[in-house]
Amino acid sequence: MAAMLFWIAALFSEIIGTTAGFGSSTMFLPLALFFFDFKTALVLVAIFHVSGSIGRIAFFRHGLNKRLLLIFGIPSVLLTIVGALLVNYISQPMLKLMLGLFLIIYTLISWSDGFFVKPTSMNSIIGGGFSGFFAGLIGTGGALRGAFLTSFKLEKSVYIATAAAISLAVDITRIPIYLKSGFLSHDLLYLIPILFIIAIVGSFIGKKIVYKIPQKIFRKVVLTAISLVSLKFIYEGIMYLF
Repeated sequence: MAAMLFWIAALFSEIIGTTAGFGSSTMFLPLALFFFDFKTALVLVAIFHVSGSIGRIAFFRHGLNKRLLLIFGIPSVLLTIVGALLVNYISQPMLKLMLGLFLIIYTLISWSDGFFVKPTSMNSIIGGGFSGFFAGLIGTGGALRGAFLTSFKLEKSVYIATAAAISLAVDITRIPIYLKSGFLSHDLLYLIPILFIIAIVGSFIGKKIVYKIPQKIFRKVVLTAISLVSLKFIYEGIMYLF
């Protein structure tokens, strides 16, 4: 039963991530933590995210913005390395607390209609760096990446394709660091091909419904769910500190 719930959570997260316009890891990592410890969840979600990004790039490839891919993606990749290397030096309860705080701040910003940043090259570099760092450290930078990319007022297919390409570069960078650090035990390797299939299926379903759901209402429902899970992680982190 637990395994089935994990697969359902993965599929649900990919559909939501594709449809709502932010990375599936924003949904899947909090859910995966109900089944695995932080480090195991971190690497499994990263691998799953690679599959989902490939699916989104394939389905929306004609919308890729190459300029944003470079000025946003390069700092993302560089700071991802820093974040991933720091994971071993921070306790798991503290990482959960940081994840909870990150997500709750993101939901509050999203409820107030997002960041008010100018769509400049410098802001792209800053946004790319911060989102990459948090992707490496706590496994989810898609929320922050989305907040910055939204300021460019991209057409939806362009936004999805460009964000997915940046995510893919970030994930390919951080996964080897996680694996070298021993985050994934050998007895869980069988999960990888199943997660790959689920991610592709979820991306395909998300593509089919992305233009059929009122985005404002849908995003608010999703953000409410994320904020509730975030409060759980914040509570656990505070209990650990005291």
